Amino acid sequence: MSFTRIGLRPAEILLPAPGAQLEKWACIACDQYTSEPEYWRQAEDFVADAPSALRLILPESDLRHSETRIPQIHAAMADYLTRGILRPAVSSGFILCERTTPTGTRLGLVCSVDLESYSFEKGTLPLIRPTEQTIASRLPPRLVIRRGAPVELTHIMILIDDPARTVLEPLQAKKTSLRKLYDFDLMLNGGHLAGWAVDQTEDLSHVDQAMNALLDHLGSDPLLLAVGDGNHSLATAKAYWNEIRETLPPAARETHPARFALCEIVNLHDDALCFEPIHRLVSGVSREALLRDWHSYAAARGMTLSDAGSAHAFTLVSATGENPVAVLRPEGAIPCETLQKYLDDFLSRHPESEIDFIHGEQSLRALSQAPDTVGFLLPEIDKHSFFADVRRLGVLPRKTFSMGEADEKRFYMEAKRI
Repeated sequence: MSFTRIGLRPAEILLPAPGAQLEKWACIACDQYTSEPEYWRQAEDFVADAPSALRLILPESDLRHSETRIPQIHAAMADYLTRGILRPAVSSGFILCERTTPTGTRLGLVCSVDLESYSFEKGTLPLIRPTEQTIASRLPPRLVIRRGAPVELTHIMILIDDPARTVLEPLQAKKTSLRKLYDFDLMLNGGHLAGWAVDQTEDLSHVDQAMNALLDHLGSDPLLLAVGDGNHSLATAKAYWNEIRETLPPAARETHPARFALCEIVNLHDDALCFEPIHRLVSGVSREALLRDWHSYAAARGMTLSDAGSAHAFTLVSATGENPVAVLRPEGAIPCETLQKYLDDFLSRHPESEIDFIHGEQSLRALSQAPDTVGFLLPEIDKHSFFADVRRLGVLPRKTFSMGEADEKRFYMEAKRI
């Protein structure tokens, strides 16, 4: 098998011990519900004293308490390993998972990716690439967690462009012959999750051959694996690996567990995989003042704001209502870039204002009802042009898209030693 060529590796994957309350163990990705702390309070109440991945992550809504929380996270990880709460479920392989949400049942393959095949440095064209801008300021708190962590959990989802459905779908077709690992309902309307071990030689060979066949058709500078979710978590894993790799002898670098990051591979063409725009919420400014400023900004750069026209069209939402705004002769290559360039400029001139990135129209509309708050609903995204857009633009603006609504995101379930 030539897994080294495709940047994937079978892994030792840890799961909660038999008998664990899995509905209390699995929890949503840390970068969800950042403006809705009540979600995280409900999760805490639901979990109570049960062992949970909630004890092993730091929700971004709680970053202000990182100095207290991070030592607690490290201690919980060590405790779960010592007491066997987390233990190996797959010794060297993958996990085929099915996630059921209102959009259908989404397939994934939990595996480890080789960080030597990934880079977030501008101008590089690695086999595994970020699809959105990596913000260096977001890495330090994640690095602090990773430096002292004996294990990692993942909410990283990496996309493959497999319209013929040659990699994951054949495994699903034979799932009754695979060893089932989990099958349960997720907390707080998260849907359902089921998983099967993929650790037999025949099945590992299938993944290897199918992925290599995809790679063979991509030509020079191939983009085989595109990071769809969890870009900053993967960038943190890379930064940590860069820190320690030079301290290791060459032979140890080949197999050190920190060289590999746990993730889930998903087919872009999965019918249940929906791309949603990530909306913007700006607080500390009135709707009228922001619109006046945006008109001035646009005019100074040869653009015009209108109530109709252009593919770069948005809906402004506030307590006083909603209205369309279109940017004529936009400066960005895609709508998100046009809007974000303006908002970056506005925020640099108005430090009293703040921005948040919101998953889901319902959440955006609810949060936009606060005083001096303006929401921006972005247009729908065509996922079928995704790989072409990334190859054309290099990376998309930060927070361009989300793969589904907030409660459809990946839940932390599996773990790997680092």
